[in-house]
Formats: sequence, C-alpha cells, structure tokens
Amino acid sequence: MRLRHRRGGYRLLRGRGIEIGACHQPAVVPEDCLVEYCDALPREEVIRRFPELEGQDLVEVDHLCDLDTQGLSPFTDGAFDFVILNHVIEHVANPIQVIAELFRVTKPNGLIVISAPDKRFTFDRDRALTSFEHLEDEYERGVTEVTDEHYLDFLAKVHPEIMSKSEREIRAHVAVVRGRREHAHVWDSRSFGEFLECSFERLGIRPERVYASLGDANRFEYFSVWRKPSLAACC
Repeated sequence: MRLRHRRGGYRLLRGRGIEIGACHQPAVVPEDCLVEYCDALPREEVIRRFPELEGQDLVEVDHLCDLDTQGLSPFTDGAFDFVILNHVIEHVANPIQVIAELFRVTKPNGLIVISAPDKRFTFDRDRALTSFEHLEDEYERGVTEVTDEHYLDFLAKVHPEIMSKSEREIRAHVAVVRGRREHAHVWDSRSFGEFLECSFERLGIRPERVYASLGDANRFEYFSVWRKPSLAACC
C-alpha cells in the first residue's frame, strides 16, 4: 500500500524493459511487459551483505553489472522500451552519468522510471542536501567510486554514536557501510526534481515528464516517469 502512488506510472509501460536494483521489491508492471533484472551483486552476495533480506523473495538477476564502474555498458544504445531505477541513484558514485546511461539504453519514445527517497521521511532526515555543484564535479571528474567522506557523513548523521569510537573502529564501520553501499547522496523531492532538470540540461536531454508523485503527497519519495524524445525531436 505504501507504493500505491507508483501504479499510474507503471501502467504506462509497454514492451521489453530492464529494472536495475529491484532486489526484493520489483516494480509491478503490466502483465504483457517483459522485464529483465540487473544488479551489481548475485543473490547470494546480496543476502551476505544484507542478512535482513534472508527469506525475502529476491528477483532472479539476469545481468550482473556495476553502475559505478561499468555504467550500463553491457547493453547497446536503445536496447529497451523502458528502464526502471527505483531507490538506486542515491547509492551510486556518479548520478549524472547514471542518468546519461538510462537514457542511452532506452529507445526513442521509450520510458524511464526514476525514483529517489525523500530525506524528510527516511533516516537521512538530518543530513544536508547534496548540491548539484557537487554532483556536476563528480561527473566532470568521471568519478567511479564513492569516497569515504560520503560514508562518514552517513555514519555521523544516521549513527552518531559510532563517531565517538576509535579511528580503527570507525574505519571498520566505514568498510561495512561501503559494502552495503549505503546512501551517498541525499535529496528531498524539490531538490531531486531540480537535480533531474539540471542533469538533463547538462547532458543535452529534453525528455517529457509523463508521471510524477512527490514526497509531499506520498510521504516517501520522488517518483517519476520520463519519455525519451523521438529521433525527430532530438534533431
């Protein structure tokens, strides 16, 4: 019921698509859609790093691909009618590059589903919003790894009791957080919408937003569906 606001967006999907990082909560798409699943880790490793998911019904991963180091390089341009990325972009090292990859592998007139948690309703509530300038710098430098500073900020604001431990213990916690790929970047619905618009401008993409539900209404996330321009519109 918490995700019922997504239903209208999913109903727009048609054809063959890919969902990245679905884990135990795959999108509920129309029955005539064909969905392949992509993740950075196989099922066994996901359970090892996230023991709380043991016993959950995890999707069977069709493609192993690390967004930080590979992007979506295993897939050709325009390979899919739709791409779904729910609550993944906050974990990656280079969000603008990920946006570029989502649109690259989607066909003209295809749909891209993008969502991110609204910090006001998560454990990130006390963390500062990530600025676009910070993300643009990471994009321009071609960053492929989240720095320790991101994870130290996560620990300081989400688990502040850890920061009083020894440096060795803190580093051990950073290693665990890195293994779990906890949230590196933080948005609320307003700032995430601005991030998307600024990213599109930076990348020269002019998509149409065809569906959206924001945290003020759903008390959870910024959820959106974007239509990639046709080839004629791109020219």
